[in-house]
Amino acid sequence: MQNSVEVYSLFTDFDVSLFRSGKHFKLYEKFGSHTLLHNGSSGTYFAVWAPNAESVSVIGNFNGWNPYSHTLYVRWDGSGIWEGFIPNIGVGELYKYHIRSYQGETLEKSDPFALQSENPPRTASLVSTTWYEWQDEDWMQARHQHNGLNKPISVYEMHLGSWIRDPDDPKRLLNYREIAERLVPYVKEMGFTHVELLPIMEHPYYPSWGYQITGYFAASARYGSPQDLMYLTEQLHINGIGVVLDWVPSHFPGDAHGLYRFDGTHLYEHQDPRQGYHPDWGSYIFNYGRNEVRAFLISNAIFWLERYHADGIRVDAVASMLYLDYSRNEGEWIPNEYGGRENLQAVSFLKELNEAIYGYFPDVQTIAEESTSWPGVSRPVYSGGLGFGMKWMMGWMHDTLEYFSRDPLYRQHHHGQLTFSMLYAFHENFMLPISHDEVVHGKESMVNKMPGDEWQRFANLRVLYLYMFTHPGTKLLFMGCEFGQITEWNYNQSLDWHLMQHKPHSGIFEFIKSLNHLYRTEPALYEHSFSPEGFEWIEGGDAQNSVLSYVRRGLKPENDLLIILNLTPVVRYFYRCGLPSQGEWIVLLSSDDDNYYGSGIEHPPVQAEPIRWMNKDWSANFTLPPLGGLVLKQNHEKQVAREKVKQSEKIPLAKTDNESPVEKKTTKRRVKEMPEPEVPTVEATIPATKAIKEEKPPVGHRMPKRNSSNDE
Repeated sequence: MQNSVEVYSLFTDFDVSLFRSGKHFKLYEKFGSHTLLHNGSSGTYFAVWAPNAESVSVIGNFNGWNPYSHTLYVRWDGSGIWEGFIPNIGVGELYKYHIRSYQGETLEKSDPFALQSENPPRTASLVSTTWYEWQDEDWMQARHQHNGLNKPISVYEMHLGSWIRDPDDPKRLLNYREIAERLVPYVKEMGFTHVELLPIMEHPYYPSWGYQITGYFAASARYGSPQDLMYLTEQLHINGIGVVLDWVPSHFPGDAHGLYRFDGTHLYEHQDPRQGYHPDWGSYIFNYGRNEVRAFLISNAIFWLERYHADGIRVDAVASMLYLDYSRNEGEWIPNEYGGRENLQAVSFLKELNEAIYGYFPDVQTIAEESTSWPGVSRPVYSGGLGFGMKWMMGWMHDTLEYFSRDPLYRQHHHGQLTFSMLYAFHENFMLPISHDEVVHGKESMVNKMPGDEWQRFANLRVLYLYMFTHPGTKLLFMGCEFGQITEWNYNQSLDWHLMQHKPHSGIFEFIKSLNHLYRTEPALYEHSFSPEGFEWIEGGDAQNSVLSYVRRGLKPENDLLIILNLTPVVRYFYRCGLPSQGEWIVLLSSDDDNYYGSGIEHPPVQAEPIRWMNKDWSANFTLPPLGGLVLKQNHEKQVAREKVKQSEKIPLAKTDNESPVEKKTTKRRVKEMPEPEVPTVEATIPATKAIKEEKPPVGHRMPKRNSSNDE
């Protein structure tokens, strides 16, 4: 049968040289399918890497899936590239590569560089294009102002298929454009700065959440076309919201149409299962020592940043890449050339990846999900680091969730779980994540991790979020956590949006809105996110009361914030706390506000007193709400007119202009002589401070009693 493929190439000798040396980072411009004109005819050029194939042909609808009518030509230079031009086929054609190996094995493979695939479970590739007339120029030109490490970055992590579904048909997935109509105004109202999408590259197995990728260059057809995804990104950008894509260079599945044994040999993965097979996920590990594989992966990252205007990539499972013995027992792994457990080839790849990304796009961010103490993950390559912009703070996440899951009665014995993070908070550029992994597989939802009755669970959750948003580092919160989803995340259904009609859930929703507003408008919370200048303990050792107090600092002293957290269900009256400076301090945010389903204990402005406390020259008495936190700031617009008080004077109460001399004397004596009120125990009922509104249970529900054997 006559071959209908014409000889044609998009590759220059220089392209091939770069590819073979692993330095070609825009391979998507050469490999895959490209519609073009050749010799006056319109058609499609195909190119695929299969160095161990005896023959490669293109099969599809246009030739009845005949493996003999359209055979590609192998290049003469030993690169293993097969290519050719097929006239009279264009965008929308289905195709695969029919590969015959030297061992006589025949394979039908999807195109590794396909820009679009069939909707799973079908597996053919589509001739497609990523042409799009973008309208987000303003965002792209000013992107550095949104992605900088000295800017607020609050990320809303989401899975497109289960964020919201068609209300009339809950089984139907919304497409990218339908999601855009709902997502953009929602995220804008909530105040998140970025959205992070769980992998939207094509994947055959939906329950993998996108982490088992077969089409690395194809936006998942489950939600529409490449242009539909671009529209979603564009609309987010127009509304001032960045887009981070989850990316998986650590492993890929063994589906017959995918990368596994692509040309009959272990082309993309290691041949030895001690290096090439991932025991946790039943998948296959890329061979980072092979130049062409490195170029494939780096080109893929560049592709999503360039063609889809992504503002960053979050690299999944970095720890599994760094260690040769990851999830392996003795004898199940091969040491490196020096006898160690470090995967030197993966380390080299990650460094080159980050150098390439920041070389092309200095205004984006790369974020590592790395759960070990590997040094310098977010440090520049030139200083010995891996070169990431940020790293997930997995230790903070684990310790924090474990602490807050404890009965407050026992928290005094585990106080160090919250303070420990500050010992290493500035070793990396940390992002604080509460991700999808923490609300699935039996780990329970965030609300149900919390102890106590309904009111206490939601109060615990609010003060946890307050701690998170005032702790150094950027933020990430998984969808549903912002309104207190009760059940674990289910990838196969929509979030429980109906919960928003209930006060506890709408309270959490409003509180996250307020936190994002506070985070974005108070420079002290982001200007020094990754340096010790931005944080100072007032008192980190009050374990007996389970109270934390600290200061967040920005570039200007007048922007300093004081944060006080009371992590027990007891109202703490007359709690004296040190202050970083004199003057009047006002509450910017209280997690106990009744608008958030709190008990509504109001806290008026407090005047700093020249009483040395907690190693500070100034202090004041506070009423700390139960399971609540306060964020305070010095009131520079309303300074009290008075003479400066000498540091050595110890006047219990600051003088105010509206007190008579008699009142001042009486007040001073009253403070000295008045005994402090009896503070109830943790198990005691919290006094209600105002009438409980509809749907609000009494604030002081008792904590569940526990047996002595549970006392930790």
